[in-house]
Amino acid sequence: MEFEEYRPMLLGLAYRLLGSMWDAEDVVQEAWLRWEGTDQSEIREPRAFLLTVVSRLALDQLRSARVRREAYTGPWLPEPVMTSEAGPLDTAELRDTVSYATLHLMERLSPPERAVFVLREAFELPYDEIAGIVGTSVANARQMHHRASARLAQGRDRFQPSAADHTKLLTKFMDAASGGDLAALTELLHEDVVAYNDGGGKVRAALRPIFGRGKVAAFLDGLLSRYDFTDTQLIEVNGQPAVWTRVGENRQVVLIDIHDGLITGIYGVLNPDKLTRVIPN
Repeated sequence: MEFEEYRPMLLGLAYRLLGSMWDAEDVVQEAWLRWEGTDQSEIREPRAFLLTVVSRLALDQLRSARVRREAYTGPWLPEPVMTSEAGPLDTAELRDTVSYATLHLMERLSPPERAVFVLREAFELPYDEIAGIVGTSVANARQMHHRASARLAQGRDRFQPSAADHTKLLTKFMDAASGGDLAALTELLHEDVVAYNDGGGKVRAALRPIFGRGKVAAFLDGLLSRYDFTDTQLIEVNGQPAVWTRVGENRQVVLIDIHDGLITGIYGVLNPDKLTRVIPN
C-alpha cells in the first residue's frame, strides 16, 4: 500500500513539528483517513500531497498544544523516542532536527516558523511548496526560515560532538553521579548549564528550570544525597545516547546537550506518560 511506504517519513515529520509521538500518530492516522477518502488516481505526487496534509494537521495540533503546554505543571519537555522509532535519519539534517536539544529549542518558534524550519531543513522542500503548505508568500517563508534558523543558532553549538564524544561525556556524567563524586560532576558542567525536569505533575520534579553551574551542582548534590543512581543503562534516544535510570520508585530518562565539550543542558524526563516508548534492553 502506497501510504504505508510513507508512514515512517510522515511520523518523523509530525513528531518534529509536535515533539510528541502520541500526537504525531494521531495526525498520521487522520492523514491516512483523508488519503483513503481521496481519489488517489488524481494525486500526481503522493509524497507532496501527504507532506502537505500532515504538516497542516500538525500545525493545527501545535497551535492548540501551545495553549495546553502553557498550563503544564513544570517545564514541558518533548516526548523522547527510541531512535528506531524516529523515522528516517539518512541525512545530517534529519538527525539534527530530531535531536532532543533541537526539539526543545524549537518550542521557542511560532507554529509557522517551526513548520517552515522543519520542512526546509529536514525535508528540503523548496520555498514555493513550503509557502503553499503554511499559507504564506514565498518571501515570507524565506524570512521565517531565516528567523527560525537565527533563533535556534543562539542555543546550539556550531560543531556538534560525535556520537562517541557524546557517549563519553554522558558516561562520565553518570559515573560521577552514581559514585556521588560532586567535584567530578561539577567539572563536566558548563558555567551556563540549565537543568530541566519534566514530571508533568505526576512525579515529583523541579517546577522551574535551574540555571548556572553552582545551582545545578547543588540540585544534583541534593538528588545524590537522597537517591541511588546505580540502576542505570545507556540507550539511544532521538539519534543520540541517553541514560535510562530510576529516581526512587520512578523511571527517568536523562539526556544532555553539549557546548564546547561541556554539558550545557540536562533534560530529565520523569513524566511516566512520556516514557512508554523508551524501553531499555
